[in-house]
Parts: sequence; C-alpha cells; structure tokens
Amino acid sequence: MNRHDVVGMVTSEKAPWELQEVEVTGASQKWFVNGPQSLRQLYEDNLSDEPFYAYEDECYTFHEIYRMAASLAQQLQSRYGVKHGDRVAIAMRNYPEWPIALEAITSIGAIAVAINAWWLPEEIDYAFKLTGVTVVIADQERIERISHIAPESTPDIIAVRAAPSDSTTPIETLTSSNDPMPSVGIHPDDNAVILFTSGSTGHPKGSVSTHRNILAALLSWEVDFVTQFIMENGEFDQEKIGSAAKSQSTALLAMPLFHVNGLHAVLLAAFRMQRKIISMYKWDAATAADIIDKEGISIFVGTPAMTGDLVEYAKRSHRNLESLRSTGGGGSARATSQVKDIGQSLKNAAPFTGWGMTETNSIGTGIYGADYLKNPKSSGMCSAVLEISTIDEQGSFLPPGDRGELVVRGTSVIHGYWNQPQANTESFVGEWFRTGDVAYINDGHLYVVDRIKQLIIRGGENIGCGEVEDALLDHPEVIEASVYGVPDDRLGETVAATLYINADAKKVAISDYLHSRLAKFKVPEYLKLCTKQLPRIASGKIDKRRLRQEHIGDLGLPFDSHQ
Repeated sequence: MNRHDVVGMVTSEKAPWELQEVEVTGASQKWFVNGPQSLRQLYEDNLSDEPFYAYEDECYTFHEIYRMAASLAQQLQSRYGVKHGDRVAIAMRNYPEWPIALEAITSIGAIAVAINAWWLPEEIDYAFKLTGVTVVIADQERIERISHIAPESTPDIIAVRAAPSDSTTPIETLTSSNDPMPSVGIHPDDNAVILFTSGSTGHPKGSVSTHRNILAALLSWEVDFVTQFIMENGEFDQEKIGSAAKSQSTALLAMPLFHVNGLHAVLLAAFRMQRKIISMYKWDAATAADIIDKEGISIFVGTPAMTGDLVEYAKRSHRNLESLRSTGGGGSARATSQVKDIGQSLKNAAPFTGWGMTETNSIGTGIYGADYLKNPKSSGMCSAVLEISTIDEQGSFLPPGDRGELVVRGTSVIHGYWNQPQANTESFVGEWFRTGDVAYINDGHLYVVDRIKQLIIRGGENIGCGEVEDALLDHPEVIEASVYGVPDDRLGETVAATLYINADAKKVAISDYLHSRLAKFKVPEYLKLCTKQLPRIASGKIDKRRLRQEHIGDLGLPFDSHQ
C-alpha cells in the first residue's frame, strides 16, 4: 500500500484515529472524533505516576505536575480573578514551572501567552499591551526585565525561582494545596495559546491557537508515526505499534517552550505517549550528548542548526549516541549532507523533518527514515488534516511542479493573529493561509525553495538563499552557512555569505567548489569566514539579519533594511 492508502485506513471509521468532517467557523474541517476535545482533557486522560518532566536533579510525574497546576489554577481564579478567555503570560526558561503554568492556564479556559525569553523590556511590554495580559508567571531574569516597564503597564507577577520581593508572589505558595482543578467548560474552538512569530523586522504577531488547532497537530503526528510503522512492517498491529511508541519514551527538550516545536512536538506530544522529557538549561551539543547517553534519550527534536551541532560533535568525539531512535525537526531546510550524516554518525537514529509554521501549529508535511534519505531536499507529504497548494503572484493556483507561494488550509491552521486585523487581511485568502514560502509540489512531496523575503534579486535574476546554503554545507570544510543579499550599485543586490568553517578552510577553495555546483551568478561574491558557531535567535535558527548587517559594515557598503 502507498502512504495515501495507509493514512486512509488509519483514519477510517471506527479506527482509533477516525477522522470526520465537522463545521468550524463556517468551514468543513477534518477532526479526530476519538481524541481529546480540549487540552484539559488531554492532561486528565493521561494522568499517571510515570516520570514526565525532569530538570537537572528534579523529576516530576504526570500526576505531580497536574496537582500543582490544579492548585495554581484555583489561585489564578480566586486571588487574581482570571476568567475564561483572559490572558496569562508565561515568561521563563524551560523550568518545570512552565508545564505547570500551561496546564493551569489552559485548564480554566484562559489563554496562555508564551513570551519569548530573549526579549528585551520594550518587546515584552509590547506583547503585554497587545494581548492585554493581566498576570505573568516569570523567572528572575524576566522579572528583572519587566521591572524596566512602566508600573501602570506591568501585570501582576507570580515569581519562579526568583529572589523574594514585595512586588511578586512566589509560585510555590500557590502550588502547594491539594485543591481539585476548578470546574470550567471548554469548547474545542476556544482560544488556548498565543505564540509570537519571529519576524526579522517590525513588531511580532501574536498567533492565536485554539484547543482544536493544537490537538489536530498532536494527533496528526500520531497518524504519521502509525502510517510509517505500517509501511515499514506491513501490518496494522496495535500491540506492536504501542510497543514501538514506548521505545520512544524519552525526549530531550532543547528548544524553548515559547517556540511551537518545543511546546507542541516535545512537551504536548509527551502526554499520550507517556514520554519522559529531560529539559536542558540551554543548548550545548556536548552537554546534550552527555544527557543522551546518561538518560537513554530516544528522540531529539531540534532545528537543523541543533541537529547539525549534535552530528558534528558526535563525529568529533567518536560517539554514536546509540539510544537515539529518531532525530530531526523543522524550522528551516536541512542540508542534504546533514541528512546523510545523521544516518552515518548516529548509529540507530532515523532522520526526520517536516514543514510547518507557528500558524499551522507546527504541522504541515513530514518525511521520515528511508523516504527522507531518498528525498533529502523534500519536506515530505501533507498532514491528514491539511491541504497544501501553490499560487502565483495574482493568487491563481498553480499545477504540480510549478514554483509559487505555498498556501495551506485545514484544522490546525490558526484563524488569525491577536488584535492585528491588517495582518489577517494580508495573510488569508479565504480559508487559505499564505505562508510566504516559495515551493513546489511533485508526486505529493513538498519542496520548499525559500522564503519570499529571502530571495536575492541580482540583476533581475532570483536566487534562493536556501539553494546556495545547501551547496555550501555540502563542502567538507563548511559546518554552518548563512546566505543573504548585500547592496550592489550595478546589480541592485549580490550574493554574500558568512560561514562557520574548519580552521584550515580557504575562500578560494570554497569558491572553486561552488562554481562546480552552481551557476556563476549564484556563487557568493563575498565570503566571511569564522571558526566559531554562528549566532542564533531564540528559536535556535541562525541570526541571518545580524550576520548580514555585520558583513555589510565590514564591507563598507550602505546598509538597507529590506531583509
């Protein structure tokens, strides 16, 4: 059977992942009728004494996290007056208090606002004002930044792992009771979480996800897992599938929980799998490798930069991290050479990736194992609850194989941004969401060429940054690459790149190599080499904007802010 047939079987009538058409805001969408109908039900259906969330020398079971969440939820209602639909912010590192806060907020019908932990005071202030936050649950670092915000704009603060203060309330005083979770009715289409998009210019947008949006993503990943199992083993055996799922019982959390992949693909995906999560203080490949070996980590979800770091460290240290069963994630395209390196350097880890966005709740397409090794430039095939297509500049749909802007619609796609009607108008065409990605679809597989705003237009020729980066990363001396356009008086723009290289790499050799791989006009005119890891933004992606600014400054070129 092909993938389409297997997905049809897995989601058919009376199957565990049965899909039915339901009406959502006037549109017909596919919905898992046997799954949880709210995040609260997700938490409560999966309570157990199995270990759930570990951080350094602390470890909490599913029951323990929920008990503290119930106590906090009672206090949010009685002490802070939080009601259904109110916004409560979470601003902290990936401490155990993060899932406690999330469970408490979403279990009483309030909306969890995930604050980027790297933001400065003015950015935090903007998010508070945009969403109308009334309470923030924050750690010491974030409290110090919030202290620079005008008092009249500052919500009530619940302090996490922070110094005593008259202006805050320690969270441990609010989580110590055995009070039951307050009784609140929650509809699948109630808003649950606001995540902020990480645009390189202007203010971030608050992407609003309902309970249904998020749950559709979580159960779609399960469909993908079961489909892959059946295609590899040739049978739909529930006991064997359950055993395979149990083998992926520990996950390393290195991505921040304010990022959709960290929140959805790691934290929330853990409940039905009864998966233990080991949370890192911050990303470091050597530390991650030590944790993987010590804790027997079986699944790692990270950006390509993170998985690249891990593969490079495994190669240098001659460690195969044999407990890993699957390694990958999304966030940006993974170089062809890195896909092969995962299979070669990590003994038992099947590589996977996918395309998704904050606005699609992290799902979209996925590709796994042998199919990924066969099609390393592909982002995979479409999720069971979504549809994808491409459109031209006039908004007309394109045939398969033609490049255009990727659009998506379906159950996991948000209905809009919080209090930003202009952004909604620009982003939606009817039910279809405009992703801003340049892509084409061939034989059911999605191939993302680039972001529209990351196209370099050199003398009228369009150059995709991703294509040049992929070629650079295939060079044996190049570890990381970031490609961007810089101003050019004659051509408008020309190609430049910053590279993290092995110490003995030479510009001439890299340039000669590229000339054998790319058309001449695509080869970077300017290369900047360094022997340390490239800087990241909070989500773990390489900070392309910063690198471009620095390189333009080094070259003495006039700076423009179009990227």
